[in-house]
Amino acid sequence: MSHVKVKHLSYSYGEGEGKVLKDISLEIDKGEFVLLTGPSGCGKTTLCRCFNGLIPHFYGGKMDGEVSVAGLRVSEHPIHEMATVVGFVFQNPENQLFALTVERDVAFGLENLGLPKDEISKRVTWALKIVGMEEFRFAAPFELSGGQQQRVAIASVLAMQPEVIVLDEPTSFLDPATALNIFQILKRLNDELHMTIILVEHRLELASAYINRIVLMNEGSILLDGDPRSILSQEESRLLGIGVPKVVRLFRMLRAGGIPFEHYPLTPSEGAMAIRRLVKGYDQG
Repeated sequence: MSHVKVKHLSYSYGEGEGKVLKDISLEIDKGEFVLLTGPSGCGKTTLCRCFNGLIPHFYGGKMDGEVSVAGLRVSEHPIHEMATVVGFVFQNPENQLFALTVERDVAFGLENLGLPKDEISKRVTWALKIVGMEEFRFAAPFELSGGQQQRVAIASVLAMQPEVIVLDEPTSFLDPATALNIFQILKRLNDELHMTIILVEHRLELASAYINRIVLMNEGSILLDGDPRSILSQEESRLLGIGVPKVVRLFRMLRAGGIPFEHYPLTPSEGAMAIRRLVKGYDQG
């Protein structure tokens, strides 16, 4: 069942400006974990802004085509209504956190919905536990590390219990270890809560092990769409310079050199297993 539907979407930010999005059609099923990637300036962030109503309700511009999420047509529902269905995590968590305590930041959206205090407290506790930040409930957000702030930002979105979470490069300010922790949290949300997750990310070396689909954009259009192994092994991905994982590049060279492999591994551990199987096959032969 399609959870997100985009039909012939084109968009430009202002009169006389070129199109940032060009006739995009896309369907995302409920429970998918989709990586949206491509060169800088290809339209990834603009497309994400269409999912929660920032486009066209906030940014204006000229939008053609149709976008719907969970059955709601974005053009017909204001941002505050879309926020109950689509949670948006920004690139810099400091843009999303403004209260004096973590608890107040996570509760902010719920208070604006007018939920009872008991329900708000229950949801805040649940969301902070999911991201492993319950011990920081009364801490000041500005005293937290970048990774901790990003987890609080995710918790503030989780507390709203949206059906879809969109994250716009949430690890760009984080070190690799902390970024890996964020991806693991997202994978848990996808596996255990069956949330539909749309992730904009350049760190494919880390993210590719957790996703089940890649949408590759270039110059405002979708160039490739499919299984991560298939997309990352194609020549178009390498030529765009999107940061294809080193293990995939290595196995591309090995296959080009005549060494047979069933599929391209996405992680070093998968690569090691593939080599062991190959060596074992040669030994038995």
